Amino acid sequence: MSRHRLEAFSDGVIAILITIMVLELRPPEGTGIADLRTVLPKVAAYLLSFVLVGIYWNNHHHLFQVVERVDGAVLWANLALLFSLSLVSFATAWFGEHPGDAGPVFWYAVVQLLCALSYAALTFALLRIHAPDTPLGRAIGRDRKGKVSLAAYVLGVVSAPLSPWFSLAVIGAVAVLWLVPDRRVVRITG
Repeated sequence: MSRHRLEAFSDGVIAILITIMVLELRPPEGTGIADLRTVLPKVAAYLLSFVLVGIYWNNHHHLFQVVERVDGAVLWANLALLFSLSLVSFATAWFGEHPGDAGPVFWYAVVQLLCALSYAALTFALLRIHAPDTPLGRAIGRDRKGKVSLAAYVLGVVSAPLSPWFSLAVIGAVAVLWLVPDRRVVRITG
């Protein structure tokens, strides 16, 4: 499989995952503006998840701009990422139904950690087949931002049973960290 086919397949799957997430949103029972209060937690959960999935899509796209080749390990790592991202819809729906409850927030944080771990596995699989002086090797570098994100997600998982809102704040902080455009690939590709 070429890197272009892998990227196109991943784009399609991510588009479907985002569509599935929005299908979980239902309009309020009433017709007044005040009736929106009943769906605000679900909308907030969807917004956070949409941003997080969008960040993965954006970074996946940038990553594959400097990929020269893929192998079987890369294909499996990419599937692990897509699997992890597919769990976001379930975790979002549960968390949106029970905002601030420890169990749903814990599993939401676990899913976010799985997504980050699988993205890291994808980058490791790619780095294994690319030399350090290739555009990919130079763009990834030490990947401090990725390591900080993994550590933050671990903190989010560990803190969720004790302080669900703190856990969500950590997850939100990771999203903000990645909303700032990652210039590593842009610097390499010109």
